[in-house]
Amino acid sequence: MASCHSSPTLVFTVRRRQAELIAPAKPTPREVKKLSDIDDQEGLRFQIPFIQFYGNNKESSMKDPVEVIRKALTKTLVFYYPFAGRLREGPGRKLMVDCNGEGVLFIEADADVTLHQFGPSYLLHPPFPCLEELLHDVPGSRGVTNCPLLLIQVTRLKCGGFIFALRLNHSMSDGFGIAKFMKALAEIACGATEPSLTPVWCRELLNARNPPRISRTHHEYEVENKAKGTMMIPLNDVVQRCFFFGPREVASLRSLVPKHLGRCTTFEVITACMWRCRIRALQLDPEDDVRFIYTININAKVNPPLPKGYYGNGFVLSAAVTTSRRLCENPFGYALELVKNAKSNVDEEYVRSTSDLIVVKGRPHQATTRSYLVSNTTRIGLDEVDFGWGKPIYGGPATGGMTSFPQMTSVYVSCKNHKGEHVIVVPISLPAKAMERFATELEGMLRHASQPIMGAHQGLMSFL
Repeated sequence: MASCHSSPTLVFTVRRRQAELIAPAKPTPREVKKLSDIDDQEGLRFQIPFIQFYGNNKESSMKDPVEVIRKALTKTLVFYYPFAGRLREGPGRKLMVDCNGEGVLFIEADADVTLHQFGPSYLLHPPFPCLEELLHDVPGSRGVTNCPLLLIQVTRLKCGGFIFALRLNHSMSDGFGIAKFMKALAEIACGATEPSLTPVWCRELLNARNPPRISRTHHEYEVENKAKGTMMIPLNDVVQRCFFFGPREVASLRSLVPKHLGRCTTFEVITACMWRCRIRALQLDPEDDVRFIYTININAKVNPPLPKGYYGNGFVLSAAVTTSRRLCENPFGYALELVKNAKSNVDEEYVRSTSDLIVVKGRPHQATTRSYLVSNTTRIGLDEVDFGWGKPIYGGPATGGMTSFPQMTSVYVSCKNHKGEHVIVVPISLPAKAMERFATELEGMLRHASQPIMGAHQGLMSFL
């Protein structure tokens, strides 16, 4: 039992039963399955949390969500049996799943709080108060190898609703992959005998070539020149805030887009804005290199595309690098062009080159010093997962920084504001003083007060 003080006005108690291992309902193949070379890079060897908030449903009011999900889980693991195994590390740091059927961790819990007490639906977004109570970190379970690959906690609420929280070993899957598992779990919870989408392993599709050849430039894995300075934000000085981009804010940013850049996505304009404001707020040495890193889904980049049921990590990283001076002194279009180029550089050869680099360089971590990594989770589909209580009020990442270095990451999520408009929520972590400067920079950009509107190519020509 633990008490949670989530705000000055909301206090509640969570009572948890002892964690149990849930194994597949039937015998499953006893085998060893290797991860892909994209899966087992150093930068994915950590745990990522997700959370779903469900309200009371009159049609399901006589059902117990804990029992429904527990029973569905044991059946779903028959199809997704690698999740019931354990990761082992082999020669060359290669990760593989020992499909031993030991099971995933499951926690039953109750909280003396209603969903309404958490506030209006548009306030349900990362970071979530008392996440450690809604997704308990079972001692000894957080390791990458030799530990359960999934941890699930279902917490009943006083109102008849519940909270479903899940922790995933990122080496196994990304957001899209775990969404396929959760949709399968929901289908079986609603009475299906098997998932509508059959899971597919096929991790060899993203392995390095033989022999490997690094054919592209990969700034995302570069080792920084320490002589040019270092900058990692210390965790003990970090505050996190969320910034909201609705139709009005996006329209303001679009008015700053130079005509020669053509069509720009909402993601591109928001990301260019966030990166530029972040670096200006940090007040780095003007000659320091700074980089933006983006996770790019590769399904449309490879031929043939990955199977629909593929649930491994299906993304690569791409980066743009410039100096602090160039990013801060050039107009908005300069940052936007760098972001667009980082996305457009990714094709099938880039994907293959990434797999080759990961093997040749010993499964490196992505660059972290003076880096800003962005992941767009607005379309992974967790907001559609229905266990029989309707769609979640919120479904998605549970934290705003889903890497082993959360202070350098923003995970984009979507929600509706009080007007019912779709809004992109962007969490960002910065030192307290820098956060104040960031908010001022962002407000200035949205008001068009901080810079002239000029062609980005002029800035590029003068600084490159």
